[in-house]
Amino acid sequence: MILTVTPNPSLDRTYEVPALERGEVVRATGERMDPGGKGVNVSRAVAASGRRTVAVLPLGGAPGALVAELLDAQGIEVAPVPVAGATRSNIALAEADGVLTKINAPGPELSAQERELLFDTVRAWSRGAGWIACCGSLPRGLAPSWYAELVARAHAGGARIALDTSGRALQEALRERPDVVKPNAEELSEAVGRPLATVGDAVKAAEELRERGARAVLASLGADGQLLVDDAGVWFGTARVEAVRSNVGAGDASLAGFLIAGGSGPDALASAVAHGAAAVQLPGSVMPAPGDLDPTAVTVTADVPVDRELKEPVS
Repeated sequence: MILTVTPNPSLDRTYEVPALERGEVVRATGERMDPGGKGVNVSRAVAASGRRTVAVLPLGGAPGALVAELLDAQGIEVAPVPVAGATRSNIALAEADGVLTKINAPGPELSAQERELLFDTVRAWSRGAGWIACCGSLPRGLAPSWYAELVARAHAGGARIALDTSGRALQEALRERPDVVKPNAEELSEAVGRPLATVGDAVKAAEELRERGARAVLASLGADGQLLVDDAGVWFGTARVEAVRSNVGAGDASLAGFLIAGGSGPDALASAVAHGAAAVQLPGSVMPAPGDLDPTAVTVTADVPVDRELKEPVS
């Protein structure tokens, strides 16, 4: 079982539009409503693969009830933490050329009692988990050190932790040695405080995160591929993509694929790349099922092209 923790979940509405023009009436050509949040998306991808997953998340108000209902309909067990504030609602506008505009609400502020209940719920469900995926931003009321404390508590209980967050929350958590961290290129650049222009730059940045405490780094480089850096070495994975429809949740699908395949080594990286590539070819934040995957389109190599310039460099 893969347990996910999403401290700041959302109800996500995605609208497909021909083009986004400021100040104009834009008519959508399609729309979706999905339970949102990075950990929620990981659970959705795990469930789509036919594996058991439990989603721990604070839920409040009518949006929270709808998130739980939507997750249940997808076969995901929900371990709710009742909170007084209403779960946030987010909006994504997906243009025909693949450009995505997201409007994310701040979410409710958690009280000290709700904070401890969240810890207690994770502890109660972690006993049966092969992995705990802790993902996303922290809501108001949770200090930047919250993930660090969660990692420490989980490790004390013998659990393995995959962490997907950024900024100070990531920096604080590194000292507790999460088993794998999953930054994208922008988050990786921010974490080391310098731009990334080549694949080699990304490798060096990932190695620096390992020096600070991460046991492994799974880095998403967008259209340039993915990197896995751990004790055994460095691997680089790419996939052929016919057309990008929406990149909402693609990184979360990648993390799910990585954990489904065991969470270490080149085979897990290949699974991560296949899941991410499938996700960007689906509408909204739809998570890929096994039938959407194309393993033959994936290439993983230990011969990392360190001099290759990134198509989407981070300055």
